[in-house]
Amino acid sequence: MPSEENINRLLSLLNESSGNSTLIKLTLSNKRLKASDLNNVFIRPVVIRDQALLQFTYRHSTKDLTSNLSLEEAAVQIEKLLNETFLNADLFTAAADYTLLSNKKGNSRLLKKSASSTELPLYRHDKLKRRLIPTENNIYLRELGVLTNDWKVKAGMEDKFRQINRYVELVEDVLRNAALPGHFSIADMGSGKGYLTFALYDHLSRNSGASFSITGVELRQALVDTCNNIAKKAGFDHLHFITGSIAEAGLTETNVLIALHACDTATDEAIYRGITSGAEVIMVAPCCHKQIRKQINPPNVLKEITRYGIFEERQAETLTDTIRALIMEAWGYKTSVAEFISTEHTPNLNNS
Repeated sequence: MPSEENINRLLSLLNESSGNSTLIKLTLSNKRLKASDLNNVFIRPVVIRDQALLQFTYRHSTKDLTSNLSLEEAAVQIEKLLNETFLNADLFTAAADYTLLSNKKGNSRLLKKSASSTELPLYRHDKLKRRLIPTENNIYLRELGVLTNDWKVKAGMEDKFRQINRYVELVEDVLRNAALPGHFSIADMGSGKGYLTFALYDHLSRNSGASFSITGVELRQALVDTCNNIAKKAGFDHLHFITGSIAEAGLTETNVLIALHACDTATDEAIYRGITSGAEVIMVAPCCHKQIRKQINPPNVLKEITRYGIFEERQAETLTDTIRALIMEAWGYKTSVAEFISTEHTPNLNNS
């Protein structure tokens, strides 16, 4: 049978299996030109931002390239690849397997056999993110209200859980490249309810293999007492919380200083404490920039830049955080600036 007819039949089966969620994968192989650098194409269903797509992985000799296409776009691309690049295709569904065998003369066969697998893939591509913090038997996240009693993330706490994992990922990357001593201490300034403090201690204790301690510093005595009780329940012997401000809390031999969401000049106090205590790593995430904003009085030529409040706020953020980064560089720190969570929440500075 002519290849075109069987290609259309294959695409119809692909469309059907995708529509009834029985599609497992489609593989294109047996390249028409042996000199071609493209060896195979692997296609699988994914769901990204609640949209059903087909993910193409183009397997080259030295690299893989990936793209996500709608079903309509995918059909056009598959037809093109089978007409120009590949002779064979294998379609795997939960109902049956199909093999398209073609030759260069334009003839083909479409074979059907029993399904080799009935196990459907996990479609949620956008949910398959690296989780550094486990939920099973996680006492502190349960006590902090993130998890249920059966260790599931509570409804409404998904964003917080993602934020916790992202935070740990960022800190892990910085600490991995830092020249820290055999035993190091971390001060978390303005630790609040301790979500991130607990998560960092948990991750380091399970993965770093190093000797370390963490002290959370918080102004509110009630939160300090609560966090110390949770640390005791979790068996975190080297995690402690003390009452104090960023400017005045007693710090000794601090190797890593962290201050997240320190409002206005509290971020500057944290940077100052980190520098004066000789911390090898300083990580701060500002949440507002009032001090500079009050002083902004641009000349007429720049007035339009700050005419609207949101633009004035962004100018204050940029100016303030640039000054902070330059100060740290002046004191010998290798400084980087990164976004911790999306700007719709808080633009953040990550200095190390």
